[in-house]
Amino acid sequence: MSTTKDDAEQGGKVIAFPAPASVDTPATDGSTWLDRLRSQKRQPILPRYFKSLAEAKEAGKWVGKHYAHKTGYHLARSPLYALRLVVRSPRGLGLLMLATGRYVTDAEGRPVRSETATADKAELYLKLSQQRDRRVVLRWIQLGLVATVGVVLIMVLPKVLPQWVIWACGVLAVALLGKLGSTRDNPVVSTRAVMAPKAQKLTSDNVVQALSVLGIAGITQALAKNPDAIGFTAPIQRDGPGWRADVDLPPGVTVAEVIERRPKLASALGRPLGCVWPEGNADVHPGRMVLWVGDQDMSKSPQPAWPLRKTGTVDLFKSQPFGTDQRGRWVEITLMFVSMVIGAIPRMGKTFTLRELLLIAGMDPRAELHCYDLKGTGDLSPLAPISHRYRAGEEPEDIEYALADLRALSAELRRRAKVIRELPRDLCPENKVTPELAGKKSLGLHPIVLGVDECQKWFEHPEHGAEIEEIVTDLVKRGPALGFVTLLATQRPDAKSIPTAISDNAVMRFCLKVTGQPANDMVLGTSAHRNGIKATTFSFRDKGIGILLGEGDEPRTTRSVYIDGPDAERLAARARAARVAAGRLTGYAAGLDLTPEDDEDTGTLLPDVLTAIGDADKAWSESIVDRLAELRPAVYGPWAELPTGAAKATQLSSALKPFGITTKQVWATDPTTGKGANRMGIKRDWITATITDRDRKVGRR
Repeated sequence: MSTTKDDAEQGGKVIAFPAPASVDTPATDGSTWLDRLRSQKRQPILPRYFKSLAEAKEAGKWVGKHYAHKTGYHLARSPLYALRLVVRSPRGLGLLMLATGRYVTDAEGRPVRSETATADKAELYLKLSQQRDRRVVLRWIQLGLVATVGVVLIMVLPKVLPQWVIWACGVLAVALLGKLGSTRDNPVVSTRAVMAPKAQKLTSDNVVQALSVLGIAGITQALAKNPDAIGFTAPIQRDGPGWRADVDLPPGVTVAEVIERRPKLASALGRPLGCVWPEGNADVHPGRMVLWVGDQDMSKSPQPAWPLRKTGTVDLFKSQPFGTDQRGRWVEITLMFVSMVIGAIPRMGKTFTLRELLLIAGMDPRAELHCYDLKGTGDLSPLAPISHRYRAGEEPEDIEYALADLRALSAELRRRAKVIRELPRDLCPENKVTPELAGKKSLGLHPIVLGVDECQKWFEHPEHGAEIEEIVTDLVKRGPALGFVTLLATQRPDAKSIPTAISDNAVMRFCLKVTGQPANDMVLGTSAHRNGIKATTFSFRDKGIGILLGEGDEPRTTRSVYIDGPDAERLAARARAARVAAGRLTGYAAGLDLTPEDDEDTGTLLPDVLTAIGDADKAWSESIVDRLAELRPAVYGPWAELPTGAAKATQLSSALKPFGITTKQVWATDPTTGKGANRMGIKRDWITATITDRDRKVGRR
């Protein structure tokens, strides 16, 4: 048995303690060649902008615009360039003649011959002189031949070549002489069409120096012992409109500590705060930092064109472009199956962000929008033409209207739960709404999106606040699986503005600038500020920029898309056209709205349908729609503009569904041909019975 130096004597005997076993592995990592290959990260073969057709088109558009701008810029200044060439061509001609004279007379050898014109170098001088004489004779012969050919060409070519060729040769000669007559400090093209940002290149020395002055004890102590304590796992390189550095911080130092000192880091790097963005890489370890330093402040850098601005509809079950990150890459969000809280101080883009999200939802013709502008300024008014329910203001009648709608949504929540519970397992395997189920009108499981700006007005209402809170809490907790999307925005994020039961169950958060830790954590979650997720570091010029949490594993600094009022109206008009074509125009947008007294449609749809049927016992749906449009063009005009009779029938069916009336095949006579046929329609008795039943209920109340 081996003994250690701490052997002890006891009772005349030597007690030997065993040597400590080694716990360190050999110098090699123990992995095989194949294991090392598997652990390596493969870089993409194609650039990021070739991964999708949309990104490739966007990249091609930017390249095309870049070179089109440069071409137009210089074409506009081409007369000035031509004038400069003409003015400088005489000087160019003089320089050309001077260079020719020096060449023919061998002027370049004169300094060498001058040095040898002494007594002790006479023989070398004579050799150089003889060489110079032979060279000069040869060059004079060359000049004579070139001059002779030139004179002949000048005399012959005008008679042989077209006139435009002669002029082109003359212009080219003047241009070449003008270029020769220009100096380096005064070129022909003296201005640039595109100015590259003058951003300092990021180097490892810059990064290490900046980190060393942040006052983080772990970094300071590590650098004092080892100047190479901060490691770089990859070369610092360009990444979009900026520089990227992958940094390994010293052991025990986390990226959150650096993020907390982001203003100091920006100062140490000599860059604006909006250019410096340290991020963690949780896939590796908490000390792996990705430092991205942009050429321009994020709030000032140009944002790519929003893919949804021009054309197309969306599918809320799929991710959609919401904003861009610091590097100009699109950040996508999936609105289905989530609730979202948006918080910020006033004038930082909170309402614009909510409006963008509601516009995204509105571009899905299936989505039913419930939009409430409790600020009362009409910021959400562009959404009115596509909203099932819409209200602006916080007056008593507005609160009553919203409460009636929320009660209806609560009842719809319970109905959907029953429908999903009773569906066959093969149609609904996960007991939640799927894209296929949402597309079936008969089930009524389409997405319902509730958007509320200044939601604190609801929850702090002295009379109805408790009931509203209870309903919204239920929508946030149970609603996502049943097709409900709840979007709440407030400029005062606290426990009263957004009750804890709601904020704790909101999966997605977007926090623009806030002024303190409590508000930051109220929107982004408990301990977010302590963990370095801080919306308090944004400046007042960072409008529309916030931290997005809940889409992906890591929080992402995101700049939402700026959509002004006219843009929002154009996008809503496009969404309305898609809804009309799909027969999905309902509620407020279709002229059928709620009244707080009876929670029923105040629009005169049922009496209007009765009028459209006339004295007949039944009528086709498409005929009823045409007569409704004649009766009230402002209300039913869009229905009559549908391209087919089937689309008109679908629209009328959707409008009558809340009353419990289902259209069916009815036999009627075509007024144009006089022939009878079976088509989707309504019987007069169905309408009269529904009106009678509704009037009876109102009378009992």
